[in-house]
Amino acid sequence: MTSKRYLSRLNQYRSMWVLVFFDLPTETKTERKVAARFRKDLLDDGFTMFQFSIYLRFSASRENADVHIRRVKNSLPQKGKVGIMMITDKQFGMIEIFYGQKETPPEKPSQQLELF
Repeated sequence: MTSKRYLSRLNQYRSMWVLVFFDLPTETKTERKVAARFRKDLLDDGFTMFQFSIYLRFSASRENADVHIRRVKNSLPQKGKVGIMMITDKQFGMIEIFYGQKETPPEKPSQQLELF
Protein backbone atom coordinates (compact mmCIF):
# COMPACT_ATOMS: atom_id res chain seq x y z
CA MET A 1 0.00 0.00 0.00
CA THR A 2 1.45 3.38 -0.94
CA SER A 3 1.90 5.96 1.77
CA LYS A 4 -0.42 8.40 -0.03
CA ARG A 5 -3.20 5.80 -0.10
CA TYR A 6 -2.54 4.97 3.56
CA LEU A 7 -2.74 8.65 4.55
CA SER A 8 -6.04 9.08 2.70
CA ARG A 9 -7.43 6.12 4.68
CA LEU A 10 -6.54 7.87 7.96
CA ASN A 11 -7.95 11.25 6.94
CA GLN A 12 -9.48 13.22 9.84
CA TYR A 13 -12.77 13.45 7.96
CA ARG A 14 -12.86 9.72 7.13
CA SER A 15 -11.80 8.42 10.56
CA MET A 16 -14.71 8.21 12.97
CA TRP A 17 -15.39 8.09 16.68
CA VAL A 18 -18.35 6.09 17.96
CA LEU A 19 -19.78 7.31 21.27
CA VAL A 20 -22.24 5.23 23.29
CA PHE A 21 -24.22 6.99 26.03
CA PHE A 22 -26.44 5.03 28.35
CA ASP A 23 -28.58 5.21 31.44
CA LEU A 24 -29.46 1.72 32.61
CA PRO A 25 -31.50 0.71 35.66
CA THR A 26 -29.43 -0.72 38.53
CA GLU A 27 -31.95 -1.11 41.35
CA THR A 28 -32.01 -4.90 41.45
CA LYS A 29 -29.21 -7.45 41.36
CA THR A 30 -30.38 -8.62 37.93
CA GLU A 31 -30.41 -5.06 36.56
CA ARG A 32 -26.88 -4.45 37.87
CA LYS A 33 -25.73 -7.66 36.22
CA VAL A 34 -27.29 -6.64 32.88
CA ALA A 35 -25.67 -3.18 33.08
CA ALA A 36 -22.27 -4.71 33.92
CA ARG A 37 -22.61 -7.15 31.00
CA PHE A 38 -23.39 -4.27 28.61
CA ARG A 39 -20.29 -2.37 29.81
CA LYS A 40 -18.16 -5.51 29.45
CA ASP A 41 -19.44 -6.05 25.90
CA LEU A 42 -18.42 -2.48 25.03
CA LEU A 43 -14.94 -3.00 26.49
CA ASP A 44 -14.58 -6.35 24.69
CA ASP A 45 -15.38 -4.57 21.41
CA GLY A 46 -12.59 -2.03 21.92
CA PHE A 47 -14.53 0.81 23.50
CA THR A 48 -12.91 2.90 26.24
CA MET A 49 -14.71 4.45 29.18
CA PHE A 50 -14.83 8.25 28.79
CA GLN A 51 -17.13 8.73 31.77
CA PHE A 52 -19.04 6.14 33.76
CA SER A 53 -21.88 5.82 31.25
CA ILE A 54 -20.13 7.19 28.14
CA TYR A 55 -17.87 4.92 26.13
CA LEU A 56 -16.04 5.73 22.91
CA ARG A 57 -14.15 3.95 20.18
CA PHE A 58 -11.95 5.14 17.31
CA SER A 59 -12.58 3.63 13.88
CA ALA A 60 -10.43 4.16 10.80
CA SER A 61 -13.49 4.44 8.53
CA ARG A 62 -17.25 4.87 8.44
CA GLU A 63 -17.62 1.24 7.39
CA ASN A 64 -15.62 0.04 10.38
CA ALA A 65 -17.67 2.29 12.70
CA ASP A 66 -20.88 0.79 11.27
CA VAL A 67 -19.65 -2.71 12.23
CA HIS A 68 -19.17 -1.64 15.85
CA ILE A 69 -22.50 0.18 15.94
CA ARG A 70 -24.23 -3.04 14.82
CA ARG A 71 -22.46 -4.92 17.63
CA VAL A 72 -23.70 -2.38 20.19
CA LYS A 73 -27.23 -2.66 18.83
CA ASN A 74 -27.04 -6.46 19.10
CA SER A 75 -26.14 -6.24 22.80
CA LEU A 76 -28.72 -3.63 23.85
CA PRO A 77 -30.35 -4.37 27.22
CA GLN A 78 -34.15 -4.77 27.44
CA LYS A 79 -34.50 -1.76 29.77
CA GLY A 80 -32.81 1.61 29.95
CA LYS A 81 -31.81 4.29 27.49
CA VAL A 82 -28.88 3.99 25.08
CA GLY A 83 -27.70 6.57 22.55
CA ILE A 84 -25.12 6.01 19.81
CA MET A 85 -23.40 8.89 18.04
CA MET A 86 -20.75 8.88 15.33
CA ILE A 87 -18.52 11.91 14.71
CA THR A 88 -15.44 12.50 12.56
CA ASP A 89 -11.96 12.54 14.05
CA LYS A 90 -11.78 16.22 13.07
CA GLN A 91 -14.90 16.98 15.15
CA PHE A 92 -13.60 14.94 18.07
CA GLY A 93 -10.33 16.87 17.89
CA MET A 94 -12.22 20.06 18.77
CA ILE A 95 -13.45 18.68 22.11
CA GLU A 96 -12.59 20.67 25.21
CA ILE A 97 -12.07 18.56 28.33
CA PHE A 98 -11.75 19.95 31.84
CA TYR A 99 -10.85 18.35 35.16
CA GLY A 100 -12.17 20.90 37.61
CA GLN A 101 -11.19 24.20 36.02
CA LYS A 102 -8.00 22.87 34.40
CA GLU A 103 -8.22 22.07 30.68
CA THR A 104 -6.55 18.85 29.57
CA PRO A 105 -5.84 17.64 26.02
CA PRO A 106 -8.04 14.79 24.68
CA GLU A 107 -6.55 11.31 24.69
CA LYS A 108 -4.90 10.11 21.50
CA PRO A 109 -6.61 7.08 19.92
CA SER A 110 -5.05 3.76 20.70
CA GLN A 111 -3.29 2.02 17.85
CA GLN A 112 -5.71 -0.42 16.23
CA LEU A 113 -4.67 -3.20 13.89
CA GLU A 114 -6.78 -4.04 10.89
CA LEU A 115 -6.71 -7.57 9.53
CA PHE A 116 -7.75 -8.17 5.97
